[in-house]
Amino acid sequence: MILLRPRIYAITFSASLFAAFSCSDANYRSVTILETTDVHGTILPYDFIEKKELANSQASAYSYIRKVRAEEKSVVLLDDGDNLQGQPPVYYFNYIDTVSEHLNALAMNYMGYDACTAGNHDIETGHAVYDRLVKEYRFPWLAANAVDSKTGQPYFKPYAIINKAGVRIAVLGMITPEVPTWLPPELYSGIEFRGMVETAKLWMPVLLREKPDIVVGLFHSGWDERLDHAPSPGMHDDRGAADVAANVPGFDIIMCGHDHKVVNKKIVNTAGDTVLILDGGSRSEKIARADIRVPARKAGKHRPKLSGEIIDVDKYKPDGEFVAKFSDQDKTLRKYVNKVIANSESDISTRDSYFGSSAFVDMIHRVQLEVTHAAVSFAAPLSFDVKISSGPVTVGDMFKLYRFENQLYKMKLTGKEIKDYLEFSYSEWLNTMKGPGDLMLKLRLDNSGRPLITNGEAWFRNQPYNFDSAAGIDYTVDVSKPEGSRVRITGFSDGRPFIPDSVYSVAINSYRGNGGGGHLTSGAHIPPGRLAEHLVASTDRDLRYYILKEIEKEGVIKPQPLGNWRIIPEKWVNEARSREYSLLFGNKHRQE
Repeated sequence: MILLRPRIYAITFSASLFAAFSCSDANYRSVTILETTDVHGTILPYDFIEKKELANSQASAYSYIRKVRAEEKSVVLLDDGDNLQGQPPVYYFNYIDTVSEHLNALAMNYMGYDACTAGNHDIETGHAVYDRLVKEYRFPWLAANAVDSKTGQPYFKPYAIINKAGVRIAVLGMITPEVPTWLPPELYSGIEFRGMVETAKLWMPVLLREKPDIVVGLFHSGWDERLDHAPSPGMHDDRGAADVAANVPGFDIIMCGHDHKVVNKKIVNTAGDTVLILDGGSRSEKIARADIRVPARKAGKHRPKLSGEIIDVDKYKPDGEFVAKFSDQDKTLRKYVNKVIANSESDISTRDSYFGSSAFVDMIHRVQLEVTHAAVSFAAPLSFDVKISSGPVTVGDMFKLYRFENQLYKMKLTGKEIKDYLEFSYSEWLNTMKGPGDLMLKLRLDNSGRPLITNGEAWFRNQPYNFDSAAGIDYTVDVSKPEGSRVRITGFSDGRPFIPDSVYSVAINSYRGNGGGGHLTSGAHIPPGRLAEHLVASTDRDLRYYILKEIEKEGVIKPQPLGNWRIIPEKWVNEARSREYSLLFGNKHRQE
């Protein structure tokens, strides 16, 4: 059976389109909508991890927002979620100081947001945090498809009606329904995450009964126009915004987030109507702007005239009043991240992680094995390119070592499932080589099949946070062999035999343990609905907390790779390493 899906037509347009309409035309009312998304704690103009000033932050975004408010009579400010994870300021007020009003609530209230959608990393903080923020935000927090399991009603508010200078705006919020794929159930207990298309169809008649002039979709879901991409059986499509835009008539604008991409385009939906699509990037680097001309009600039924723009925040200096407002929190946070917890005898970097056993990832392995007493540990470099320097190691460095607030699971897997898991993982970043001149790493390629160089450097085709290695076992990865037949496990690192039919305990983060990345589902072939059967235990706190405590207890770090795995043939690998290390890193330090 062939399923025919509607084609999305992109429409090219520019700012001149909007300028063509006279602002003095009495038949139109004007409104500007601004969207931030995936701020990830970049509230203050300071990187509390790298200990340096930030060119992009909510302080600079607020400079632009104030400028627009001074220029335009009607301005709506929206946010698309994922604010409560990333930089130490949000971690501190999530888990360390839980008595003071949360800095993110203070900042967003001060900036005058009209509505916000919940993101998956907001849910990741757990009920205690996001239930508290619902009360502290002075604006509606939206997620129509996050439904209370008992009542069947939205756990957050489903939509908001915003009135600005005679313009009535309906905003429907939705979150990616993939949350259960990534997070432990206790973090969202009592909440079900339903499909975006079905939810949009359910709520559109309700929105239209509100008689809005403009209907906005504020979706924490990435924009992806590949509508022929089918989700896994029983699962939702993480990139559901495109399906909603094409197949649910009624939206004038859809503002996306979650994927950290930048999008400014128009599409035509199944009803033949034009929909403006905006995706505002991440970490306060961009602001998505929509300028709208709404026909006066007496002018009859006409669709709004829309124009989109993406604003570069680094063109604006931090707002002085904003910075002064939160100076006390800034001082508290700098003291927190600068606390020395240990001393390191040498530098460690994620760069070595892609070519073999590395001190950086193996530090995570050691802690995971120590905390769980498991036989095997799985871990990946969660940031593409970071370094912890020799000398004093601070609390802030722990955010380099471990980027996300995952919990630590202890699971049970057979030896065969462990091998299949590793086969899948190494297929994420290693090519099959026919000789030493071939590319070993899976890099983004140009049309000629050569590594695509952007700003002098190549990039991985897939995300490095999915590049899991193992500790506790000794093995080789033979890149001369096809995917699925590369990993040879010779035994446990303590000398015990490794038996495919035996069941072993495995230390693994909660994102991976719930199916994130596909290592357990597509790799080890465990059905998503049966992952919970493999769970033995879970930590109460996030994994970074335990890493910090272990390092603080030891006091001295002696970074050494475990050396329990290597890529072969070594001659091919050595040639590829020197060549591809330079392609990836050049002479600059960057973080993806």
